[in-house]
Amino acid sequence: MHRVLITHEVDDYDAWKAVFDGAAGIRREAGEREYELLHADGDPRTVVHLSTWTSLDAARAFFESERLVRIRREAGVHAPEFRYLHRLETGTL
Repeated sequence: MHRVLITHEVDDYDAWKAVFDGAAGIRREAGEREYELLHADGDPRTVVHLSTWTSLDAARAFFESERLVRIRREAGVHAPEFRYLHRLETGTL
């Protein structure tokens, strides 16, 4: 499994979430399999999107596509930061 961690500021969470939910089909088609949304403590406009992908190449191609650049702009996203991650280890304590 491959993970992508995205942190970005949004103008309005509810408006952003509507666009995010509307893009579920194209995200799945591109290779996203699971996601988790979080926000920074005390800062609901800073959204953290952690997702699992079929491959990091698929994730990069999707997130760097012109289509997604337009969607992010329409959703009010500012300065997204992408981290493409490889799992080293998991555990339970």
